[in-house]
Amino acid sequence: MQNLLTLVSALIAIIATLGARPLPRSELVLVQYVLDGDTINVSMFGRVRLLGIDAPEIGRGFDTAAPFAYAAKEKLESLVLHRWVRLESDGERMDKYKRRLAYVVTEDDVCANVVLVREGLARVTARVPLARLDELKHAEAEAQSFRKGLWGEAPPAQSPGYTRRSPKTKKRRSSWQRFPSSTPRNERFANATSSITGSITGRSGSSSSSSRRGR
Repeated sequence: MQNLLTLVSALIAIIATLGARPLPRSELVLVQYVLDGDTINVSMFGRVRLLGIDAPEIGRGFDTAAPFAYAAKEKLESLVLHRWVRLESDGERMDKYKRRLAYVVTEDDVCANVVLVREGLARVTARVPLARLDELKHAEAEAQSFRKGLWGEAPPAQSPGYTRRSPKTKKRRSSWQRFPSSTPRNERFANATSSITGSITGRSGSSSSSSRRGR
């Protein structure tokens, strides 16, 4: 049943793509780095926001990352990082933050925007008609059907490489005690020295007393 749904979704996406108007594409550009699940930096154009979708926020500074934020980033990195892609424009070219808006299409014609939605790692957020809107919606319906990522019952544990520290959090202290007791080190050393000296003195005094009695 799952294979059938996947096949039907793929066929619908292909039909929608064939029937859609051709979109202007850029020349090949190199993806230099991935900022998060829906933002990359490429040669020639700089920062690019993936069009029509929204991935969970990673969070900056002391903010906590949203569930699946790192999974979305890692998936996008696996698709495009340090690879040549084309930017496909549709509607508005720039967002309010002066980032280029585009579909990111790999050399083997895979649209990264659609893949992230299909894997449940991003939502469709388009509010205006887009050439790939039906394709994105079908990808989202597939993710919901299989309860992938954001549509699952529970979020994953935080990425092992991520540790959140509140600005009010004190530096963590080691679970190992510096000394076996709470007695200050100098005092314990003095007590130990006194004990050893007394023991030696006691043995010495006892020996002298016995000697005198023997005489």
